[in-house]
Amino acid sequence: MATLPPQTILSDTASLRSEDAAPEALAEALIALHGQAAGLALLARLAPERVEIGGELGAVIARATPQQRALVAQTAADCAAMLESGLAALATLTRRGQDTTAPALALWREFHAARVAMVSVLSPARPA
Repeated sequence: MATLPPQTILSDTASLRSEDAAPEALAEALIALHGQAAGLALLARLAPERVEIGGELGAVIARATPQQRALVAQTAADCAAMLESGLAALATLTRRGQDTTAPALALWREFHAARVAMVSVLSPARPA
């Protein structure tokens, strides 16, 4: 039996700057992230998705708690790093004349799963 209480995923003293979790900065980060994902979709031979960060998603971001926004900002930064390194590797395959479809599709699935998790963080808590 554990003697210490469980810790939250993101502590109150997280190293993330509060400016990164501001609704406007978060929306900009998500726009940049989906720009990277559009390039990945082309390499995976998928149609790029139409994503609008404003409107309903913008309202959800604005209503989110500071901790929710901080967690989404950290996840967006992690996804951006994942896509940046993955796209660099895929560019190497392209330069070699190799087919990028399968590895790009695998990376797309990882991005898609992370995005689903990120959006679920912004969803309001449901009663049990």
